[in-house]
Amino acid sequence: MKSILMISLHGYVGANAELGKPDTGGQVVYVLELAERFSRLGKKVDLVTRQFEDQPEYDIVDENYSVWRIPFGGKKFIRKEDMHDHLKKFVTNCLAAIKKEGKKYDIVYTHYWDAGWAGQKIAEELGISHVHTPHSLGWWKRHTMGSDMDEVEMEKTYRFKERIRKEYFVYQMCNFVIATTLPQVDLLTKQYDVLSRNCGMIPPGIDENRFFPVPSKENDKVRSKYDIHPNDILALGRMAHNKGYDLLLQALPTVLELCPEARLVAAIGGDSDQDKEGIEKLKILAGELGVMDKIKWKNYIADEDLANVYRSANIFAMPSRYEPFGMVAIEAMACGTPSVVTVHGGLYDLIDFGNQALFADPHRPVEFGAMMSMPLLYPKLRNELSVEGARFSRRNFGWTGIAKRILKIFDNSINLQSMESNIYTH
Repeated sequence: MKSILMISLHGYVGANAELGKPDTGGQVVYVLELAERFSRLGKKVDLVTRQFEDQPEYDIVDENYSVWRIPFGGKKFIRKEDMHDHLKKFVTNCLAAIKKEGKKYDIVYTHYWDAGWAGQKIAEELGISHVHTPHSLGWWKRHTMGSDMDEVEMEKTYRFKERIRKEYFVYQMCNFVIATTLPQVDLLTKQYDVLSRNCGMIPPGIDENRFFPVPSKENDKVRSKYDIHPNDILALGRMAHNKGYDLLLQALPTVLELCPEARLVAAIGGDSDQDKEGIEKLKILAGELGVMDKIKWKNYIADEDLANVYRSANIFAMPSRYEPFGMVAIEAMACGTPSVVTVHGGLYDLIDFGNQALFADPHRPVEFGAMMSMPLLYPKLRNELSVEGARFSRRNFGWTGIAKRILKIFDNSINLQSMESNIYTH
């Protein structure tokens, strides 16, 4: 296996991705890191995505790896929920471009349902294997959001019925599904009828060269640059309903009752109108809760500043309503910052509570607030979580090791498909 066609269609995918833009978060980091590690391991990689706005056709990363943009769906941004309407055009344009360029691939590796549906069609046309990573599952997302939104409005916004139908097709037809958490594997077999031999779990990774602890004295110098205080709680990520930032604000009065010196640093969202609207709603809620003066609002954190921002906080909080994995928490832990994570996600199942991290239900504000207060109240606990969390994160989630495990799955899929082809032709 020498050449990989990776496909990730939505968001702003590029060699230097603009993280924080709409639909551009953890999945984009995952895809870019894997593409780079595949390249380092000697594989040829074309990472195919959508060309829109004024983006160039190619970002040449190195002699083995390029980001290749195929135009479809016009020049404007298309949110991932609306990719349904444009996927057939992508398949046509991508296959034509592959033929025109004379490219040859050994395997298709796709990410999220939109690229998965298109990638399955492309793999069938090219006669090669297809491996897929869902990142999140439509059934789980709809089921988890059911109590928070009107069903008609939810279907209009997220088009779950159509998404789940396409997901079912992808998971049944592709050679292997790589889930990022154990609960995803369970859902794939129970809700999507995937054969257990055709799916497995490999977690996301972290860049071990960027995310690591530093001495506390060094941290003291860094804090002043980012206006982060020693008792600050950090929340960081895209502005999205599932991230649960409103639930985090509701937990803040409990934190302040126990630790009056605490403060929340909310590094949330980007510059889009949608993000600004979401942040304004959070500010209104903060005012109603009487915690506005205890929040430092930050917008987009530049990639080069990310590790230092993680290190500067006392605690990292991930209050998601649902979270397929939670790479931001793993990154924070790798930097030595104790984390409080949601129980509604894959990371929860891997954590040894009180040793590597803490977890709580963000739907119960007092519970979540109490857990965020523990490292602030008890420095010994904070130090324990800092050391053991960093060890856990680095040992289990380095990207090169993750890439090697995925390459083994590629090889197995190619070999199995080759054996089946020989049986059919003879």
